[in-house]
Amino acid sequence: MENQIKTTTLNFLSKLEINNNRDWFNENKNLYVEAQQNFITVVDDIIQGISNFDSSVQKLEAKSCVFRIYKDTRFSKDKTPYKTNMGASLAEKGTKTLSHAGYYIHLQPGQSFLAGGVYMTETANLKLLRQKISGESEEFLNILNNKSFKKNLELRGDRLVKAPQGFDKEDPMADYLKYKQFTVFHQLTDEEVLDKNFVGKAVKIFKEIYPFNQFLNEALA
Repeated sequence: MENQIKTTTLNFLSKLEINNNRDWFNENKNLYVEAQQNFITVVDDIIQGISNFDSSVQKLEAKSCVFRIYKDTRFSKDKTPYKTNMGASLAEKGTKTLSHAGYYIHLQPGQSFLAGGVYMTETANLKLLRQKISGESEEFLNILNNKSFKKNLELRGDRLVKAPQGFDKEDPMADYLKYKQFTVFHQLTDEEVLDKNFVGKAVKIFKEIYPFNQFLNEALA
């Protein structure tokens, strides 16, 4: 039987948002450990589901894919010490990858989502992605315009004002080439997150994302 996200996990994140300080966190460390373990077990089930169609995740362990809850506040104006979400990056190098399209799970009361693609990458890799999108526009558009893909996913990311340097501003794909991130998103309600079939739903959405990731990874290979 598949694991599911517990109400107590979302409740912990809600309480943490109100009490984002070390004293409260240390006093409630047991709640964090319980919530984190719940998230890890669900992520493990999702990895197993994805591995049925994407072999690149087969060797991943959830605990190496889940991001730390502790924030790096050295260069941030917001000095609260903890993230108020739980996240997992399911790609070949877990949370360490910047050069491989993968899958992402974001758990946060009222703001949960599933995502895929390339969020941050080096300039050289971004150029490779744009070249492939420009040169293989029909394949890229076929993926984005797939009926089920369009129903469940939205392409998002920061964009340039003009076509990127080295690309024709008249390129038919210019609007897509302006993206600095190539990511697709599926928003989730709290009810969907807590549903007993959440793992199956997540795997289904990630299967929709797989051709998009595959296209991007061919450019980065």
